[in-house]
Amino acid sequence: MTAYEQLDAWIDAHFDEQVAFLQELIRVPTDTPPGNNTPHALRTAELLQAFGMQAEQHAPPQAAVDAAGLQSITNLIVRRQYGSGKTIALNAHGDVVPPGDGWTHPPYGGEIADGKIYGRAAAVSKCDFSTFTFAVRALEAVAKPQTGSVELHFTYDEEFGGDVGPGWLLEQGITKPDLMIAAGFSYQVVVAHNGCLQMEVTVHGEMSHAAIPDSGTDALQGAVHIMNALYARNAEYKKIRSQVEGITHPYLNIGLINGGTNTNVIPGKVVFKLDRRMIPEEDSGAVEQEMRDVIAAAAASYNPPRGSKGIRVDVRRMLLANAMKPLAGNQPLVNALQKHGSAVFGENIPALGTPLYTDVRLYVERGIPGVIYGAGPRTVLESNAKRADENLVLEDLRRATKVVARSLADLLSA
Repeated sequence: MTAYEQLDAWIDAHFDEQVAFLQELIRVPTDTPPGNNTPHALRTAELLQAFGMQAEQHAPPQAAVDAAGLQSITNLIVRRQYGSGKTIALNAHGDVVPPGDGWTHPPYGGEIADGKIYGRAAAVSKCDFSTFTFAVRALEAVAKPQTGSVELHFTYDEEFGGDVGPGWLLEQGITKPDLMIAAGFSYQVVVAHNGCLQMEVTVHGEMSHAAIPDSGTDALQGAVHIMNALYARNAEYKKIRSQVEGITHPYLNIGLINGGTNTNVIPGKVVFKLDRRMIPEEDSGAVEQEMRDVIAAAAASYNPPRGSKGIRVDVRRMLLANAMKPLAGNQPLVNALQKHGSAVFGENIPALGTPLYTDVRLYVERGIPGVIYGAGPRTVLESNAKRADENLVLEDLRRATKVVARSLADLLSA
């Protein structure tokens, strides 16, 4: 039996234990918002302790957590040192979007049916708490590495930008890995991803009685005028094509609108939030300025009904996540994951980009080569990630764990 086959055999022998570990992780909610995520970190640390893994607990200052729009965060680092040499970090995030409606399986049940495990974060990305933990356990039980080290980074604010998760850990010098792998899906190695700009736009008018609408200024009509100008940009964005395989073009979405006080009142204020995805070739500063210019021009061109005043607009940046661009040093990661992914899955595992944005950029921006790989389907849609009945095929979890364990064995012996 080869060394790789021995790793595979250990993972097979402990797979029921791995699935049970993932079920426990799913059963502790981490809805973000509101972002009360420390209870999950404490439970994770408890579960890791049972495996002989001591998890350091790193809580950012509460003021920073509050500023990020969250309630509580405790980030975890498990350090496994084998000798001198490179440090490889494995990062997955525990925070999730709220479950919403339409579930046929309990969102925090971790139920298993038809070869799948169901629950919020089953696919993104509590599954890779499990993938990475059991890959390291297999590595230590079988390969017994003598050089380098591995760190597990389990963090809790990816949904809100990562600044008090990996961003804070790196900024404080709490961790300084040489290479990193972040939670992803099994059928591709992701080497680049889109950036994301999120902005809150507040349109101020003047509230008035609906029976005499010209006595006020309808903030909703003004907001619609601005939103139409923003959406018109999508036609132009489709003409811009990224050169990164797997990434298409920039695009813009308005995902949340609030305003008004009652049905019979002209709205005096409307707030909407936009999401602008940026391809790796774009400059985030220029994109933000373009958004502000489009909004200002649309507000200036809005013509309220005769007798009404104009509108006033405030714009606030909520999130700016830069795109991830490949670093030259990521090739050992790509080579190992593609080699073992192809062997374990029996098909070519391409290296490409994704339209999502992730915490990996926070490592890459600091010169740490990183890629995205973990347990999951070919596409986000297949797993219902961030939708009702999110799920993960258990066989993908098993095989991705084998790929990561084999890859770590190669990387630490190189």
